[in-house]
Amino acid sequence: MGWEKQLEEIRKKHAIAKEQGGADSVARHHAKGRLTIRERIDGVLDEDSFSEIGPGAGGVERAEDGTLESFSPANFVLGFGKINKRTCIIGGEDFTLRGGSPNEAGLRKSVYTEELAMQYLIPLIRLHEGGGGSVTGASGTGGAPVGSPVFHAPRFQSVARTVRSVPVVTAALGAVAGLPAARLVASHFSVMTQEGSQVLVAGPKVVERALGQSVTKEEMGGSKIHSRNGVVDNLAADEADAFSQIRRFLSYMPRNAWETPPTVTCEDPTERREEDLRTIVSEDRRKVYDMRQIITKVVDKGSVFEITKGYARGQITCLARLSGRVVGIFANDCRHYAGAMTAEGSQKIRRFIETCETFNIPILTFVDEPGFMIGIAAEKEGTIRHGTDLVLKVADCSVPWASVIVRRSFGVAAVAHYGPGAYVLAWPSAEMGAVPVEGGVAVAFGREIEAHPEPEKRRAELEAAMAHRYSAMPRAESL
Repeated sequence: MGWEKQLEEIRKKHAIAKEQGGADSVARHHAKGRLTIRERIDGVLDEDSFSEIGPGAGGVERAEDGTLESFSPANFVLGFGKINKRTCIIGGEDFTLRGGSPNEAGLRKSVYTEELAMQYLIPLIRLHEGGGGSVTGASGTGGAPVGSPVFHAPRFQSVARTVRSVPVVTAALGAVAGLPAARLVASHFSVMTQEGSQVLVAGPKVVERALGQSVTKEEMGGSKIHSRNGVVDNLAADEADAFSQIRRFLSYMPRNAWETPPTVTCEDPTERREEDLRTIVSEDRRKVYDMRQIITKVVDKGSVFEITKGYARGQITCLARLSGRVVGIFANDCRHYAGAMTAEGSQKIRRFIETCETFNIPILTFVDEPGFMIGIAAEKEGTIRHGTDLVLKVADCSVPWASVIVRRSFGVAAVAHYGPGAYVLAWPSAEMGAVPVEGGVAVAFGREIEAHPEPEKRRAELEAAMAHRYSAMPRAESL
């Protein structure tokens, strides 16, 4: 007879797990235009590369003779897989069971994801849709032990260790609240679908009970909110686009913090010269230009992957390649607040630099920095606090660094563009000094301008004279 009875039970459990929440629940999920967690995993990974961990984990009921009567699978699917032939850990909530709110086995598997990523030092991908804990507990009853024993390591200790050690990529593919929302943002790259996804500390019913506010999930945590406040990095048109962005981001990342990023064969001739670069920046200092055009024309063709575009729009952050090698790029966009460094921009750049430093990615900056943002709103946002934090982070940065001064490099904020030992280049349009020409002339020559019979003419003369002194030519002559 052998072990056929036990093997049959294992096969039965695996079959039930593949059914997830059952045909009706899966159909309702599909009717909302969303994929199941197993379909999502297949959409991210290389074909036929998923090796599941613990498909037989779940809650069981048995007869007195030990025969299996019912099985409720874990509502978190987890396993090894490959992306571009490189091994990773991938997992996510099964919304078709309990709306993704973890049952006991699901919670164990969810917590295990970071432990696996740390054990094997490989990238971690989390595909989120679901709420956090339930008032009834993971078991759904009051009969289970309450909480974790005191000797357990803090749950977020492994999360913190993981983001210091391996690339962590997350996606919001529906409503994500509570603990999954915290894990969503504890990542190096996050993406949410433009329609049908929300990220919430707590759902509408909890908010209404606590604060008396009647709001929808979309009003609190939709993509229009979180793409602009920095909670998520990128938006995706749909789930397929989210999967593509995940694969693209990981193509720039090493397996872990102790390796270097992957180099690819460069098919873009290194001797390529773009004549448009001569004229993108106008001689008229008041005219704006497109910094993204400059970045695109300098790096390997087709290699730019922009991150967090909708947040702190005066600063640009992206990954790209030069001669097949990965670089992290940040720059000013003069079309938004003249590219001035805001409180939000400082936080955005600091986080980007930390990611580059963690994964040994050289940094390249394109500088058009007029200084920290000024005014009442900027002071209320604590710009000098966040800006100085960024400057100190850059001063202590350890990766190779190159800086290209495209136009302005003024004030303390400019210091954030030059890491230790930076290789510095300047375009003929570059201007450098303590303060921008216009503001500096207004302060230093205010009385002279007011007393002049033609104030605006005198102002223009002084600004032109100061602009020449700020130019890159004498700086280059002085090394």
